[in-house]
Amino acid sequence: MSWLGWSLLSALFAGATAILAKVGVEGVNSHLATALRTTVVLAFAWLIVVASGAAGGIGDVTRRTWLFLGLSGIATGLSWLCYFRALQLGAASKVAPIDKLSVIFVLGFAALFLHETMTWKTVLGGGLIAAGAVLLALK
Repeated sequence: MSWLGWSLLSALFAGATAILAKVGVEGVNSHLATALRTTVVLAFAWLIVVASGAAGGIGDVTRRTWLFLGLSGIATGLSWLCYFRALQLGAASKVAPIDKLSVIFVLGFAALFLHETMTWKTVLGGGLIAAGAVLLALK
């Protein structure tokens, strides 16, 4: 499957995640809910690694990879803590579009740090995503 197929599946599961998390966070401290969800994600990820036979490659992971995956993990944890708190306080149909403004940050970070090209299409598409997210959140 191509990157597009995997991306669409990611979007599908992310959409389901928002609804499931909104129901799951009711009546529970949002930080506790994040920790419980993260425990499930951790167990599921290791199950996939072991089942696919990829666990043997852990010795080949470089320090640079550990550093950046570690930083990514911290960013993910912070994102999830904020997301669950936002879901607890607001409607999922408003929180999720604002969360997707992460696309705008990705575009900026990719241009700044990865030197990816920012074309007029990128800027226009990013602007439309931002406008759509704000419009959905204001409904």
